[in-house]
Amino acid sequence: MTENRTPEHEARQAVVDRVAAYQDGAPAGTVEDELRKGFTEAGVEVSDEQVTVLVKAIDTNDGDVHVDEVLH
Repeated sequence: MTENRTPEHEARQAVVDRVAAYQDGAPAGTVEDELRKGFTEAGVEVSDEQVTVLVKAIDTNDGDVHVDEVLH
């Protein structure tokens, strides 16, 4: 799904990849906190609902999460 590859999308994916790589198996609260922190640092806006969906996806998919597929 390359049509969504905007700089904002790339920043979101980078945050998710970074958090998923070292947070796999961590409590959901930790993953959520790290995602929020990363999105803030990257300067991208993500809704509370989107963060919740990403946390669940990281937990369910053992960290292998593609933002464009999860937040379609």
